[in-house]
Amino acid sequence: MTPSSRTYPRYLEQGSAPFDPLDLARKTEEIVCRGNRRKYTKFYCTGVYGGIATGYTCGCCLRCAFCWVGWSRDFPEQYGSFYSPEEAFLKLSLVARKAGVSQIRISGAEPTLGKAHLLGLLERVESSPFHLFILETNGILIGADPDYARQIARFKKVHTRVSLKAGTPEAFTQKTGAIPESFDLPFQAIVNLIRSGVRFHAAAMSADSRIVSKEERQILLDRLSAIHPALVRNLEEEMVDPYPTTLERLRRAGIHLAWDRHKR
Repeated sequence: MTPSSRTYPRYLEQGSAPFDPLDLARKTEEIVCRGNRRKYTKFYCTGVYGGIATGYTCGCCLRCAFCWVGWSRDFPEQYGSFYSPEEAFLKLSLVARKAGVSQIRISGAEPTLGKAHLLGLLERVESSPFHLFILETNGILIGADPDYARQIARFKKVHTRVSLKAGTPEAFTQKTGAIPESFDLPFQAIVNLIRSGVRFHAAAMSADSRIVSKEERQILLDRLSAIHPALVRNLEEEMVDPYPTTLERLRRAGIHLAWDRHKR
């Protein structure tokens, strides 16, 4: 089964109907997961975090207009191959050893799709020589499932990065396509991670005034501060980068941003 393009847009367009990201997550898992096997497009090393081996996953439960990920986010049935936790760990290990790095991560699309696969992978990381595993997530599934945070808490080498998309429910729907009622889920993910004792930090596209007004940014900061003041001090604030897929998604969503020439 594949997500219906009428019910679940592959990317945002003007007039797209809002969708339930939890339902889209279930539909997408039918595509990118088989038992504890999960789809990846590639394994490589990148310079972020000081050098880290990365597994690049397929499929997501949001449709962010400013997303940098390749088209494997939107059309996961067309990309990638299935890997068991053992196979994914082996791929990451080989990349890390070749590059001489001691950190690994899963990134691209939404890595928390496929809970059994992720937890199986974390079990192998925990007993490995690697000292850090970075889990990048939009927080939707961890917010909806407190047990997910409790399970992640079993692994001491994991650091989770929760990416917040907007400061208000209306802006969340406009930027991600998800229904306003799901806006609270990433913030609930933060609460669940705190309660479970998981090491994490929050990130947000809040440094880019082209898509986040000063008022919306302040609302987001206030929301984080109400959970815990340290969340604001440690917030990773991002700008939209002009990746080819980002530019095309923005165009299709009818969002026009001015770019500095050196960024084109």
